[in-house]
Amino acid sequence: MTVALGGTLLAVGFSGAFVAGLLGVGGAVVMIPLLLYVPPLLGVGRLDIKAVAGVTMTQVLVAAAVGMLAHRRYGAVNAELACVGGLAMAVGSFIGALASAHVSDQALLLVFALMVTAAAGLVFVGADGDAPRLAEGPVRFSRTRAGVVAGVVGLAAGLVGAGGAFLLVPLLLIVVGVPIRVTIGTSLAITALAASAGFVGKLVTAQIPLAPTLAVVAGAIPGAQLGAAVSQRMPPLWLRVALFVLVALIAVMVWSDLLSR
Repeated sequence: MTVALGGTLLAVGFSGAFVAGLLGVGGAVVMIPLLLYVPPLLGVGRLDIKAVAGVTMTQVLVAAAVGMLAHRRYGAVNAELACVGGLAMAVGSFIGALASAHVSDQALLLVFALMVTAAAGLVFVGADGDAPRLAEGPVRFSRTRAGVVAGVVGLAAGLVGAGGAFLLVPLLLIVVGVPIRVTIGTSLAITALAASAGFVGKLVTAQIPLAPTLAVVAGAIPGAQLGAAVSQRMPPLWLRVALFVLVALIAVMVWSDLLSR
């Protein structure tokens, strides 16, 4: 790996982790397209989709864990929801990661495109309930509903090397009924648990390139901490708007790439 490629991957890792801490996503929704398109655009190298998936899964694990610890200091992590969702998503992610070794690059890109499209369409559903729920006491939720949502998202996320939180966040808001700040903090805890299983799946199938992964992770640690600090100072509606803009732009980019192949 060249110095230019290493520096680029370091910056990409910081950017993806900042988004992770800010919006409660693992960072894959940013990392996958950045890793695919930025290095060749700058002329410093190229990673194929399976290498990108391996690097991203590792970055998601680190960014989610660091971001979750930062949000936990603000009381924005629900331990029960994290355990239920984390276990279900970990199982789905592990299965998806193992299966991804036998799936074509085109199919993996299609799964990712469908995931970001669904996430963009769900972000603002239930937005009028943010303020009342934030004022209430303990968060109440259906364990069954949370487990099913997390398991399905984990399966798809494991396939493409994503943490899946960019889809998990709107689904926890809408289907499970968790307020936005608790969703953001807890989704990072769920994603960290799920990504650990996905990481093992990628590792045992030799899908994680060492040098690019280390460069990305080095940028991810400070990026996630900064993103979490900024998140706590933003109004709930702004967080939804930021999540929508991000996911919608990525959806357009990925569909454009997919349809041009």
